[in-house]
Amino acid sequence: MARFRRKSCCALIALALAVFIITVILKSLSPEDNISSSHFALKLIPPPKEDTNLILSPKPVQMIPVEKAERMENDSQDLPEPNYNVHAFYYVWYGSPQFDGKYVHWDHPLLPHWDPKVAASYSTGRHQPPEDIGANFYPALGPYSSRDPAVLEEHMRQLRMAAVGVLAVSWYPRSMKDDNGEEIDNLLPLILDAADKYQLKVVFHIEPYKGRDDANMRENIQYIVDRYGNHAAFYKYKTSTGKLLPLYYIYDSYLQTPDVWAQLLKPNGISTVRNTPYDGIFIALLVEERHKKDILTAGFDGLYTYFATNGFTYGSSHHNWRTIKTFCDYNDLVFIPSVGPGYIDTSIRPWNAQNTRNRINGKYYETAFNAAVDARPQIISITSFNEWHEGTQIEKAIPKTWGKTVYLDYLPHKPTVYLEITQKWARKFSEEQKKWLE
Repeated sequence: MARFRRKSCCALIALALAVFIITVILKSLSPEDNISSSHFALKLIPPPKEDTNLILSPKPVQMIPVEKAERMENDSQDLPEPNYNVHAFYYVWYGSPQFDGKYVHWDHPLLPHWDPKVAASYSTGRHQPPEDIGANFYPALGPYSSRDPAVLEEHMRQLRMAAVGVLAVSWYPRSMKDDNGEEIDNLLPLILDAADKYQLKVVFHIEPYKGRDDANMRENIQYIVDRYGNHAAFYKYKTSTGKLLPLYYIYDSYLQTPDVWAQLLKPNGISTVRNTPYDGIFIALLVEERHKKDILTAGFDGLYTYFATNGFTYGSSHHNWRTIKTFCDYNDLVFIPSVGPGYIDTSIRPWNAQNTRNRINGKYYETAFNAAVDARPQIISITSFNEWHEGTQIEKAIPKTWGKTVYLDYLPHKPTVYLEITQKWARKFSEEQKKWLE
């Protein structure tokens, strides 16, 4: 029995000694040797909400480094103040296999010319991402999904870097979509939350959906206000009387006659929103000079020019902006000229080279901003943050070569050059507006 006790005692002493030695060795390891505190540790991003209308492939969990997540949480404190009189047109129609089960919009088809004789001279088919995309530039984020929370976060950071204050989100009503995309209304809660985190605001850029008229427009305005109107990021325009009203851009508004719009926008219209909880500031698209009279007759509150191609339309021609502003002032309309960094859409319209506008290393964009500020508008809009198909994006782009395809890029400047130019002019616009009020 005594011998057994001695053996047990020796075993216990040996075990305690082994534990002590292991503890000493672990404490001697540096933080770099400890996996739990490594710079390569990863943090999970919550997956996006499921769209029950889509059949999706299983989604891998999106992961980002801890230090990047912490930077995104604190970064907005170091970014310039947003200018809420600078709006950027923003597109959420992009998809990737990871989040959408397939590529969406990056695989855009080559659109045929309306003249069969001209169309016969050009290629047809679809782009095949990820190397081959429907754009002349290549995004720094790659062919991303608008549902990816990390992409939304980065976009909001870039918009704040540019001192933009408002996103004009391209929008189709519930259960509707464009010819090449998926339903996007279910993305709005994600976008609004992401925008609010960076003190940005959101307006609706209502697309020319099938069957658009005064009656269903009223239904859609009511839906927008009821569902999103109380969100902190929902933009409201302060009128000259001090009222705060939602603002809506109406793309291709000329497709409906002034009489149709008057039913929605005139106080005595059958579908009127005037003097109701669904009243707002409705901004029509000015394309041709004759549209000015139609916009007045229809009861719109203002106009915008959208197109980034100087000289393409009456409205998008810089030299007309002062005259348009005079017309708006005389008729108590809001004037919103649209500036762009350039234009090229030959990746989807290979026959449209005549409308290409070279960026000239940022000079084209600066010229547009200068013309816009010179017209003394209430708001300036940017075409666009990320309309990659038409090459109007200010989002970061990178050099990229694929086979014989060489994508355009921002060299010799950095990928952030158009964000920096935007910030410069957003600040200048704010300073000039203060002088106009003196």
